[in-house]
Order: sequence, then C-alpha cells, then structure tokens
Amino acid sequence: MATFTFQNILAWQKAHEFTKLVYEITKEFPEDEKFGLTSQFRRAAVSIGANIAEGYKKLSKADKLRFLNISEGSMAECMNYIILSKDLNLINDSQYNSLCDALEIAWKLLTAYCNGIINNNGINKLGE
Repeated sequence: MATFTFQNILAWQKAHEFTKLVYEITKEFPEDEKFGLTSQFRRAAVSIGANIAEGYKKLSKADKLRFLNISEGSMAECMNYIILSKDLNLINDSQYNSLCDALEIAWKLLTAYCNGIINNNGINKLGE
C-alpha cells in the first residue's frame, strides 16, 4: 500500500513541474543576472512547492491555509518575474507562454486544494 505524501497532491506536482521549467529557462539568463533576477525567480518558484509540502503536514486548517497562501504569494511573485523577463527580452514568446501556462495550471490546482481544505469538515475549522 502506497503512503500518501505531499507528492501525491496534484497542485504540488504541477508546482514542481513549473519550478523545473523555471530552472531550465533561467539557465539561459545572462551571467550578470545570476544573483539578481535568476536567483529571485528560482527562489520564488521553489517556495511554491516547498510551502505546499510544509502546509501538508500542518494539523489545523488555519496552519495549512497559511502555508498555501504563502505559495500563492510566491506564484504572484513568479508571475511578476515572468513579465519582467519578457519585458527585458530574456525570454521569447514561446517561453513566456510556457511559463504562464504552467503557472496557471499549478495556481488553479492550488486554489482547488485550498477550497477543498476550507470545505472539509474532517479538519478543524479556521480559528479552532
């Protein structure tokens, strides 16, 4: 019997795919962005899946949702970096679309996961 872990959460799986895509694309960024945009973009992308994983182990709805909300903030941060990368001509239209599509899928799944937690009466209600 397989153990259920955060790796089984579809939102985490898609966030992980997005993070790998960010790493792949930012490999091509200029060397002078290594400690700037490249580092910030990668850190924000990593934060998405990391906070989903950490939230998975929390016992209350409030704790779970707090970590998932941090993931949402990191997703917004990544969207900003996608736009900035395009505006600075660091990525082409195809890369821009791939990043946006991958992030949107992960974001929608994370929203659904949050809604599932909010509506699941088997988990403590917010504030309890």
